[in-house]
Amino acid sequence: MSPKAKSIYICTECGYESPKWLGRCTGCGAWNTMIEEVVSTGKSVSNISYSNKSVAAKPLSQISTEDEERLVTGIAELDRVLGGGIVKGSIVLLSGDPGIGKSTILLQICNALQKKLKILYVSGEESAMQIRMRAQRLGVVSDNVSVLTETDLLAVCEYINSVKPDLVMIDSIQTMQLSEISSSAGSIVQTRECTNLLLKTGKSLNIPVFIVGHVNKGGEIAGPKVMEHIVDTVLYFEGERNQSYRILRGIKNRFGSTNEIGVFEMTETGLIEVENPSAMLLSGRMSNVSGGCITCVIEGTRPILAEVQGLVTPSGFGNARRTATGFDYNRLTLLLAVLEKRVGMYFSNSDTYVNIVGGMKLDEPAADLAVAMALVSGFKDIAIDENLIAFGEIGLSGELRSVPRAQSRINEAARLGFTKCLLPKSCIKQISACPDSLELIGVTSLRQAISVIK
Repeated sequence: MSPKAKSIYICTECGYESPKWLGRCTGCGAWNTMIEEVVSTGKSVSNISYSNKSVAAKPLSQISTEDEERLVTGIAELDRVLGGGIVKGSIVLLSGDPGIGKSTILLQICNALQKKLKILYVSGEESAMQIRMRAQRLGVVSDNVSVLTETDLLAVCEYINSVKPDLVMIDSIQTMQLSEISSSAGSIVQTRECTNLLLKTGKSLNIPVFIVGHVNKGGEIAGPKVMEHIVDTVLYFEGERNQSYRILRGIKNRFGSTNEIGVFEMTETGLIEVENPSAMLLSGRMSNVSGGCITCVIEGTRPILAEVQGLVTPSGFGNARRTATGFDYNRLTLLLAVLEKRVGMYFSNSDTYVNIVGGMKLDEPAADLAVAMALVSGFKDIAIDENLIAFGEIGLSGELRSVPRAQSRINEAARLGFTKCLLPKSCIKQISACPDSLELIGVTSLRQAISVIK
């Protein structure tokens, strides 16, 4: 090791730096996440002299926004998640599991914008021939789309400065490296510094940059958390590889609302937009079967109906099993405790399974009532009316609490043909106009809600 280099240890989860190895990161508390990185030592703060470079600040009132124009891709679900289109000079991080469709959607963006924009596609994982084969399948044939297979990011940025394309795509950031840094490609230092260089290049030239990021074994975006703070927008692809539906979720967006989602279906010709996600998630639903209940959740600005399935069976072992797919496990155990304490239904000797159909993940407390109703339906083996929808938050006392945007939820339910809506009584005052085809059933406690199941 050269005298001008030193070794530090960096946490792969949060980016915390330590001069020595630690079994547990003091920044985030994760175990066995500290890895060694060799970095060059710079000048000490006391030896840094002031530069002669002149800088000038501009009053906020004199900064013009007239040139602000989004690049509309024409892919409505993607534009929705981005907040209306691609902002010039923005840095977008796109992540997801392997094979989920990250490279596919990038080429589909090329297909949508190839007639009016000059696009540079930089690949460090695939050859130009492999990209050409996928591009032919997706209909990308324009000369405005150029492919560069290079992993030296400094050379890539120099090429961007000379060509000045309208849109740049990096696939992926973990394959890019800077020769000045001794770490290998994909390391924390390389990933962070490469992202910083792309940020400076994109902002200085006012060019939007899409960056593909890998995920780790835990499903999180690989690399330091600081990478997510550097970029303007973080998009995450969700969905099971054995299912055709994909959900594009906006985790962070400086130019639009967060937690917005776009729904796609993976086909042989690429990703196809699903304009009516509620109808898609409810397709194939069986009638007169116990353990099923429909709820409505708000994803960004969009109300979406989802089916909650609950299965309760006698346990063959001493400890009952609890499994939740698409729903928070801790929230499930909380609801089971409320059902036992406040309603008198004991699940201690029963295995309990909760599943959200279609790969959806319900994080909103408004799904509590539907989950509880599905569990009670499975426990009693009595089917819930297939025309009923339920939403509401459940408190520890068994009370039903109000949830926001009740009007949007019932409008979506009425649009899809539901005739009954079970909701907290306090939500009724939020509703200004109830559809004539929908009957509102307001309840104040979980016990009252369960009495609807006969």
